[in-house]
Amino acid sequence: MADRPSPKEFRSRLKSGAHVLGTFIKTPSSHTTEIIGEVGYDFVVIDQEHAPFDRGTIDLACLGARASGTAAIVRVSEPTPASILSVLDVGAIGVLVPHCDSLEKTRMIAQACRYRGGSRGYSSTTRAGRWGGAAMPEHMDSQDSSVTCVAMIEDEAALSEIDAIATQSGVDAFFIGRGDLTAAMGAAGMKKAVARITEAARAAKMPTMALVSSKEDAAAMRDLGVTGFLVSNDQNFLKSAAQSALEAYGDPKKW
Repeated sequence: MADRPSPKEFRSRLKSGAHVLGTFIKTPSSHTTEIIGEVGYDFVVIDQEHAPFDRGTIDLACLGARASGTAAIVRVSEPTPASILSVLDVGAIGVLVPHCDSLEKTRMIAQACRYRGGSRGYSSTTRAGRWGGAAMPEHMDSQDSSVTCVAMIEDEAALSEIDAIATQSGVDAFFIGRGDLTAAMGAAGMKKAVARITEAARAAKMPTMALVSSKEDAAAMRDLGVTGFLVSNDQNFLKSAAQSALEAYGDPKKW
């Protein structure tokens, strides 16, 4: 995998409309991110919101991603500057921030990702700062150019401000949270919301990302302009492989 793009290029690739493929990581370990990276996925999303990650295990997961050359995005548990700062300092290449339901909130999370013109707290004695090896201007320039800020659009309230969020918030991409939209609006309402979100994103030349369930689903989302795709998660991959092995070897009479 020596010819793979650097994780630091993930933001520019996403913003250019390149096809990027990732998966969610639910298991708090360095091994899962390293294995997924070795397979060749462009990125992983370390799921602090819905899995038992703390700052220490996020640190390990980011280290595993770095070891295998894949971009580590963290879905933070809360849309706050403190949550964002904690994962960027340990080397995440970006954040996926839940429930960005207003222009004000989305601007805040975008500012929390940036030094210049933003509000990110400064430190270079971190993995992101090469443990003090990066001089201040170098560190600030490198982080501001590579950190990827993705806003999850998963609330009905966001729809009334979606054009402003797409054009004025400063985030790099939308992630369309179809699960929460369905829970709030029903399946028909979710489909209308997805159409509205992708329409606003296309008009603003904003890249969009989504979790997809099949190649047919992926093709449908691609036709709406989605270029960043997530498939499944590490636990589902493990379960699927274990199920397959059990079916193949569990009954010796079938050999």
